[in-house]
Amino acid sequence: MNAFDSVASLLGNHLVMPARMHLIVAPILLPLVTAALMLILGEKRRRLKALVNLSSTLLGVVLAMVLVYSVHHGAAPGGLDAVGAIGIYLPANWQAPFGIVLVLDRLSAMMVLLTSILGLGAIMFAAARWDRAGVHFHPLFQIQLMGLNGAFLTADLFNLFVFFEVLLSASYGLLLHASGSARVKAGLHYIAINLIASSLFLIGAALVYGVTGTLNMADLSNKVAAVTEADRSLLHTGAAILAVAFLTKAGMWPLNFWLAPAYSAAGAPVAALFAIMTKVGVYAMLRIWTLMFAGHAGASTGFGMDWLLIGGLATLTFGTMGLLASRQLGRLASYSLIVSSGALLSVVGFGQPALTGGALYYLVSSSLGVAALFLLIELIDRSRMDAMARAAQEGAGPLAGAADPFAAADPFAAVDPFAANTNLDEAQQAVIGRVIPAAMAFLGLSFIACTLLITGMPPLSGFVGKLLMLSALLNPLGMGNPGGSVGAEGWALLALLILSGLAGVIALSRSGVRYFWSYPQERPAPRLRVVECLPIGLLVATCVLLTVQAEPVMGYLQAAADEIHSPSDYIRSVLATQPVARPQAGPGLQ
Repeated sequence: MNAFDSVASLLGNHLVMPARMHLIVAPILLPLVTAALMLILGEKRRRLKALVNLSSTLLGVVLAMVLVYSVHHGAAPGGLDAVGAIGIYLPANWQAPFGIVLVLDRLSAMMVLLTSILGLGAIMFAAARWDRAGVHFHPLFQIQLMGLNGAFLTADLFNLFVFFEVLLSASYGLLLHASGSARVKAGLHYIAINLIASSLFLIGAALVYGVTGTLNMADLSNKVAAVTEADRSLLHTGAAILAVAFLTKAGMWPLNFWLAPAYSAAGAPVAALFAIMTKVGVYAMLRIWTLMFAGHAGASTGFGMDWLLIGGLATLTFGTMGLLASRQLGRLASYSLIVSSGALLSVVGFGQPALTGGALYYLVSSSLGVAALFLLIELIDRSRMDAMARAAQEGAGPLAGAADPFAAADPFAAVDPFAANTNLDEAQQAVIGRVIPAAMAFLGLSFIACTLLITGMPPLSGFVGKLLMLSALLNPLGMGNPGGSVGAEGWALLALLILSGLAGVIALSRSGVRYFWSYPQERPAPRLRVVECLPIGLLVATCVLLTVQAEPVMGYLQAAADEIHSPSDYIRSVLATQPVARPQAGPGLQ
């Protein structure tokens, strides 16, 4: 049989599979095909490209919801041997560990769904104006989604590296989208740091492969315990180098010095999508460390967990101080991401299912809340600039007579919030009791909702996530501690979770007072576009839905945490899945 017949036979093997078995690879193929289609359309058909991008991302949300439903109800799509809540797909029809494997379980399905929701909100916002600020925005956006989905679905280290490079390559273009020296400077730093991290990824993967002879995660789980004592230090060195690469992307201190400048300089929809980027590093640490260094790893059991816990607590402390020191909303949102990364990395270091379940809930809520805040910041800044420009044109306001209405570094510097006439209009009439413009009400209420979500204040989902983690910490028996003691590490995390929430309330409330109350009352109502308000409402409404449906959502996430910390079903499913049988050769193929 020649090469053409071999390819035809392999294609035939996949075509005879039921269509639902291909659903696992669909979150990767859908954005890939969409990006290729938009490249064919060219740059002149931007309205059509925006519609295609939006439609594809919406379809991706529906697809992700189907995958979440299927794994939770024990009907995961995949190969012939996929059972229950774990679906296996062999793209090249080679059995693991020799071929590429995609795995769908509760955790990966949840991360794909979260990525799709954030992508939908970001592209809805970008379609209003941001996609026209530079070239190739829409293809880069879809390639970014492809890389993110692939990173969550892959089951081997080398393929994880490939998808990391795909999502990072797209993120370079998205971060530099539009103009501005601050964006270019932060973008170049971002590129340099991530290129170094990618190089470390390759070095670490090479060392692990040299010791174990495999890069398949499930196969690694079986082979780590069998590593000889002479080679174990080399295995640990490779794993430590891998951890540095993952933790750089996760934003762990002191490797996160690039994060706040880069994210605060990015365009609003790009920063909103980047809210999931730090979670990729957290996901990689959680997935790989529970597979390689869990209780079955022999002498390597628990390798690096103590350092991960210490680094997470240090990151949480650094993020808390950053919140208190920041005055710009963009940097506040960026440090909120660092706080969430620190909390999640600390939880991974504890290695307890009860705590991991609450942390996964917190991961979803904080990602949605920070993404909504990044989008909201753009509307707040633009409304301030529009108001100041109009006031300057009319010869009133703090910028009256200024040559450039955008030249002032602090537009509120000339306003005395404690002046006697602050609450009076030009006719010396009290402004109390007047109707608040709908646009200003939307900005204010959305800002309050984002503050509640990020700081973990009731009654929204941020409070539920933190409460779940605090409850797990205060229940040492549920944490697997037979002594019944919370421990110094538990008390430290508990205190930092509370203090970080308090710091967030102080910092965001201070900014809210500055942006919404300390500005002249005669300012005109901001002009907002409905298409830009809808994605913010979508993200906040999703968090409200998380709050209302907290019990079933937490049931799903706790089941995902239990699967992660007891990976025997994952390992067995990956290694036992057989390739699809070749069809009988007909007369034409002989």
